[in-house]
Amino acid sequence: MDATNKTVTVKRVNVRYLTVTAMLSAVAYILMFLDFSVPFMPSFIKMDLSELPALIGSFAMGPLCGVIICLVKNVLHLFITSTGGVGELSNFILGVAFVLPAGLLYKYKKTRTTALIGSIAGAVIMGAFSIVSNYFLVYPVYYNFMPQEAVLGAYQLIAPSMKSILQCLICFNMPFTFIKGMFSVVITFVTYKHISPILKGRQS
Repeated sequence: MDATNKTVTVKRVNVRYLTVTAMLSAVAYILMFLDFSVPFMPSFIKMDLSELPALIGSFAMGPLCGVIICLVKNVLHLFITSTGGVGELSNFILGVAFVLPAGLLYKYKKTRTTALIGSIAGAVIMGAFSIVSNYFLVYPVYYNFMPQEAVLGAYQLIAPSMKSILQCLICFNMPFTFIKGMFSVVITFVTYKHISPILKGRQS
């Protein structure tokens, strides 16, 4: 392959990378609006699958793509936020904690097993990080609109034994965030084989 052909190939790859990243970012942004309440969680905690496109992007185009998708969807969400950007910052941190380990492990060894291990590890890390981000970033902002006692009371309606916000985050938010991540993992593993050739330009 001569230099001209190499240049054309690189340009095509860059265009596809940007196109796929932009497309998946748009899907992730839309999915942020398709959130819904779940049983056994306070009503202000919602389930959404906006990390799903980022996970797919991490596998298809590399871990940096997944990080960019997490960034773009939250930057776009800043225009309609009511949390002063704190919620978006937390969402970005958790999203990166989820998709980066999965993408890095898959890049190192591209097997289905490695992808699964990386995805589960990412879901575990995201769940652990949710305690820190909620306790120090998100909930202090919530307290401006909903007193801490009211937030704790919402958890106590479900589990009266809860004594502190930290205990609630460990018992409720951490497993919820892990399960949220695992939903994205399952959907990715069901669909990735079919959509990967399209994302990669049928080069795989």
